[in-house]
Amino acid sequence: MRAPPPVQKDGPRVNEEIRNREVQLIDQTGHNHGTVETRFALERAQEAGLDLVEIAPTSVPPVCKILDFGKYKYQAQKKAAEARKKQKVVEVKEIKLRPMIDDHDYDVKMRSMKRFFEEGDKVKITLRFRGRELAHQELGYKLLNRVKDDTSDFAKVEQDARFEGRQVVMILAPR
Repeated sequence: MRAPPPVQKDGPRVNEEIRNREVQLIDQTGHNHGTVETRFALERAQEAGLDLVEIAPTSVPPVCKILDFGKYKYQAQKKAAEARKKQKVVEVKEIKLRPMIDDHDYDVKMRSMKRFFEEGDKVKITLRFRGRELAHQELGYKLLNRVKDDTSDFAKVEQDARFEGRQVVMILAPR
């Protein structure tokens, strides 16, 4: 029977959790007091009615700041939420083509493809062959080269055309 390992706490160490003998102290006004004993820093924090929070644990000695830990955690959560909000998940949109596509249909597909690139998404082009079209694969490759040329100024080829059964797949990414 062994005792379970101690639970790793996420976030910075606070008050009595700081085990170093000396720390570099920054008070609530932002004034740097230099290297002081941890005991002294804890007393200063208690006098101010605030917490001693380890800001930079990897430096020697670790940097600790006197501040309200609840407020600090709240600000960190807000910052993380804002960063998540600004993140864009890159989606892969699919455009399906046929080797004998008409010019107007091709133009419509190209407009939607351009819109996808402007939104920051990747585009997977699937060229499907039916029946005897498989005997004329050069028409399909000619069409894919036309797509490459038409999108070269706003997209780059991420994965070149490759055969998968009865279809050819190519992936383009925005520039």
